Amino acid sequence: MKELLREGVVIVDYGSQYTLLIARRVRELGVYSEVLPWDSERLRELIDGEGAQGWILSGGPGQASAVGSPRLPEGLLETGQPVLGICYGMQLLAARFGATVRPVETGGEYGRTHVAVELPRGPLGGFDSGATTTVWMSHGDTVEDLPAELEALAFTENGALAAMGHRDRPIYGLQFHPEVSHSLDGEAILQSFLFDICQCEAGWKMADFVESAVTSIRERVGDARVVCGLSGGVDSSVVAALLHRAVGDQLTCVFVDHGLLREQESVRVREIFEDHFGVDLRVVDASERFLTALQGVRDPERKRKVIGELFIRTFEAVSEELKGAKFLAQGTLYPDVIESVSAGGPSVTIKTHHNVGGLPEELDFELIEPLRELFKDEVRELGRELGLPRESVDRHPFPGPGLAIRILGEVTPDRVERLRQADHIYISALREDDLYDEVWQAFAVLLPIQTVGVMGDQRTYEEVVALRAVTSRDGMTADRAHLPMEFLGKVSDRIINRVRGINRVVYDVTSKPPATIEWE
Repeated sequence: MKELLREGVVIVDYGSQYTLLIARRVRELGVYSEVLPWDSERLRELIDGEGAQGWILSGGPGQASAVGSPRLPEGLLETGQPVLGICYGMQLLAARFGATVRPVETGGEYGRTHVAVELPRGPLGGFDSGATTTVWMSHGDTVEDLPAELEALAFTENGALAAMGHRDRPIYGLQFHPEVSHSLDGEAILQSFLFDICQCEAGWKMADFVESAVTSIRERVGDARVVCGLSGGVDSSVVAALLHRAVGDQLTCVFVDHGLLREQESVRVREIFEDHFGVDLRVVDASERFLTALQGVRDPERKRKVIGELFIRTFEAVSEELKGAKFLAQGTLYPDVIESVSAGGPSVTIKTHHNVGGLPEELDFELIEPLRELFKDEVRELGRELGLPRESVDRHPFPGPGLAIRILGEVTPDRVERLRQADHIYISALREDDLYDEVWQAFAVLLPIQTVGVMGDQRTYEEVVALRAVTSRDGMTADRAHLPMEFLGKVSDRIINRVRGINRVVYDVTSKPPATIEWE
């Protein structure tokens, strides 16, 4: 990917959960971007060599004035190429030039803040002097006492410095996060930096990602065989198509039927990958093994660990039949990574995804995760570029552990079948009423409680199903979907009338945050 950087920017990562969001916003504007840790060898090579058209310093949890905190890479400012520091990145720039960086007396600024532009230049060049905008703040330190080389460009309504610029060099800082959608003019600010200051051209597209990813995969794999864990969801399907484009017959896809799948999932996967792509597909029926291993397991993290372990051991068993199998390809996305593990800094683990933090410590494979820096909607675009059918690319997300994490409490064969039927009724109704494409993700959850009901003049004491539907752009945040009450009533009636063991249906109206999209 080195050649692309002559026409792109580098995002220097200091551990912010928003780092990959910066890269995503840049790509949306048609400019190639690459994310590199602040202390990586690759970054060092770029600074000492060809450089980039611009550098964006991400936010992060560090303190610019603290000993041992991440720092500015030596020589970066001496490249002469434009630099934009965001949040912690701005604080690092300010400290380098001699400004004071200290903790905010009130404990920090978080959330929406109004900012007034005092000097409209640099990335704020599109504003009028005195104009105001709403931005997203998330920081505990503030910058004061700017030296003569730097000048203030904007202030918050409380008088705190919100943006700064060097008087003579293309070096700028923003205390707020323009990459977050809550910053109303964030896209225009990034556009100004990329096109007016860095002189980038909007020529990058998803086809460029395909080309560079295929080249990278071929170089890494060589003559070895790749095993791809295919679940039938969007992510693993796109990975399989990408790997097939890159290595052809060296790819073997393994579809593990763990007994926790949606209705007719195995049939659909065979139709797409055997009939459409001609991929070497091995279908393994391991449902009894998985369900046995999950007996008595109620904790969601333990469920993921059990399933992740069994997935890998199943792949290893299949690979013993395949000469030269060395790599395991997975559909890990950026939201999976940021929720499961720390990505370049002390970000908080929200939940373990079976194909990230759920993997066993010892693997007989090297992992290939070509989607690791992409968001869900970017993966859908990639799938279209690779020729996947619409019904595969535009499906709602489905977790690798399957229905196991949509069954709260113990997973049993009866409860799996109960939920599978309820979920199928719900999703079928969404398609029937042309609502499926109106929501980002929808599914049913089986709750570990029973409630009293009346059916045919008889008292019942059966389980509860919760319906969930959200709208989202990338899965990092989500809002409740406002499905019609008439529709929800119809689905409730169908589930209760057709699925034995369920006598109550509820609808989840919680956004993310504070909740996650999935219940477990």
